[in-house]
Amino acid sequence: MEFLPIVIQAEYRGEYRIHLVFNDGVENTVDFSQWLDGPVFERLRDPGYFQRFFLEGGTVAWPNGADVAPETLYERAKSSEAA
Repeated sequence: MEFLPIVIQAEYRGEYRIHLVFNDGVENTVDFSQWLDGPVFERLRDPGYFQRFFLEGGTVAWPNGADVAPETLYERAKSSEAA
């Protein structure tokens, strides 16, 4: 069975950055600004709304239903491009 990353902790770090901790101990601050295009992400461009994120289904989500796949966040957290 392939490893499924799950976000177990998330902390706001300013602008569009969130520090993520995964179920295998990987952690890093990820800049979400690259994903804020398209109708579902439009509200997230408001910094106050962006900060309303919560954990749901193993990833970061927002009240309007927006989220980013945990696998995508995991790959970004593992890369040197995180933030």
